[in-house]
Amino acid sequence: MKAIEIRNKYLNFFKTKGHEIIPSAPLIPENDPSVLFTTAGMQPLVPYLLGEKHPEGRRLTDYQKCVRTNDIDEVGDNRHLTYFEMLGNWSLGDYFKEESIAMSFEFLTKELGIPVEKLSVTCFAGDADCPKDTIAAESWKKVGIPEDHIYYYGKDDNWWIAGEEGPCGPDTEMFYDTGKPACGPDCQPSCDCGKYVEIWNNVFMEYFKDKNGYTKLKQKNVDTGLGLERMTMLLQGKETPFDTELFSPIMDKLKELQQEDNIESRRIVAEHLRSSMMIIADGGRPSNLDRGYVLRRLIRRMIRHINKLQIDLKELETLININIENLKEMYPELEKNKKTIKSVILEEKDKFVKTLANGVKEFQKAIRKLEDTKIIPGEIVFRLYDTYGFPPEVTKELAQENGYEIDQKAFEELFKKHQEKSRAGSEQKFKGGLAEQTEETICYHTATHLLNAALKQVIGKDAHQRGSNITVDRMRFDFNCDHKLTPEEKQQVEELVNQWIQAGLPVTKEEMKKEEAIQSGAECMFIEKYPDIVTVYSIGEVSKELCGGPHVNNTKELGRFKIKKEESSSSGVRRIKAVLIKEDDFGDGGKNHLKG
Repeated sequence: MKAIEIRNKYLNFFKTKGHEIIPSAPLIPENDPSVLFTTAGMQPLVPYLLGEKHPEGRRLTDYQKCVRTNDIDEVGDNRHLTYFEMLGNWSLGDYFKEESIAMSFEFLTKELGIPVEKLSVTCFAGDADCPKDTIAAESWKKVGIPEDHIYYYGKDDNWWIAGEEGPCGPDTEMFYDTGKPACGPDCQPSCDCGKYVEIWNNVFMEYFKDKNGYTKLKQKNVDTGLGLERMTMLLQGKETPFDTELFSPIMDKLKELQQEDNIESRRIVAEHLRSSMMIIADGGRPSNLDRGYVLRRLIRRMIRHINKLQIDLKELETLININIENLKEMYPELEKNKKTIKSVILEEKDKFVKTLANGVKEFQKAIRKLEDTKIIPGEIVFRLYDTYGFPPEVTKELAQENGYEIDQKAFEELFKKHQEKSRAGSEQKFKGGLAEQTEETICYHTATHLLNAALKQVIGKDAHQRGSNITVDRMRFDFNCDHKLTPEEKQQVEELVNQWIQAGLPVTKEEMKKEEAIQSGAECMFIEKYPDIVTVYSIGEVSKELCGGPHVNNTKELGRFKIKKEESSSSGVRRIKAVLIKEDDFGDGGKNHLKG
């Protein structure tokens, strides 16, 4: 069964169960402070999981494009992916454990034809805070899972929470038995031996955790996630996702072109090319910051491994064409953005070729400074990698050519610290999730709408938002513009926003058909990604945008708006960094930043 058939079966199955099919949100989140990319199906639904009414109802299903960056350096093995697709279904205060489990079992056994004996499940074992999830276990027995295929684990395995505090609850995970031999008499789903592979996770949000402990939620939600690439691999009896039709055309072409055989490099090129193309199609561009840096890293790592395979870089355009042709049925946006995808990747390729040339120069400078040793310190190898993007394997080759060795152990220690720091940062961003909707971030979210409106007045109506990032301390806003803002333009923008704040404009919300919203002049990024019924927020007569919220009720709640910096984000895109200052009648001279 092909991936697109599995996706369609999933969506149609849940449609028959009363779920509305909603479109995938873009990979680049709009006004989401918690992550660089959309990392899970629940992420775009945060306001509705918190109780806001969804325009399509209480039962939803979709496929969600996701990018997770924690394990970029692990890509190349037989399982890690940066980009993946998550199938999901949600109950927003409607059905709960028993019905959710019954639907999951029916889809796996009837729609996908998986034998019951191939399935095992795990449930929450209970602890001093929350009881054992016997309801989930009994629900599995009721539909036909044998008792000896039901396992219980603690919070590390079968509990979900976003951050330290917020909505949370037990989950139940489904595992597929690959048929591989057991690693021992106690082999079970918690093993990493490869016999059991997790295929689906149903989260039951029924508690709220705060500093005082756990309390029951008024609105209980179900949030599920099924990885498409993994399910495709298992149903096709393949060893890795790279053996499925999602990757096989590009893998075959790489094998045909390569002069040096290396399966790890072929996987890295295939995976990073698909991930880069998906990010670019949704508006991403390479840069030295945040998601732009991630995209740059993906493209450059891919190019390094094309070089490692000894494939002419001129073939990169051929590889892009193969991917678009192979994936266009699943992702029409690739063909729609074909020209942009090519130009962005090929331009970044040219820049990286120059970087490699500069790295050679820096390498030569570094070894000239070495005195009586033929060992290049790990600090130099890491600096060449971290500062100049120079691959450590290239440094090693150059060292050997010049009669040197590198201190591999010291480099690996530094690199490991770098990975841990990057991973911690990524996890910190991800765990923001539901917990990050604070008074501060809500104020900043509303302020982005005012800034967008002000830029249209000062720069021109063709100025549009290209992305934003919000924390409790500041906002960052990207917009298309072909020039650096003059001091006069920055002042005009700032004054306009503050005029609207002082005017005490009401912030109103209404639901309408997408066509009506467009006709009304509502601003929106990625209009094609929105459902037929949309939420529109208006701020007086100044701003009207499609948005998921949440927002303040009146602009006077915002405080004073101050631009701290305006700079380039990427080609044709500028970035404003700004803060909101809480003060009585704007009278403290801007000493106190907004704190709720």
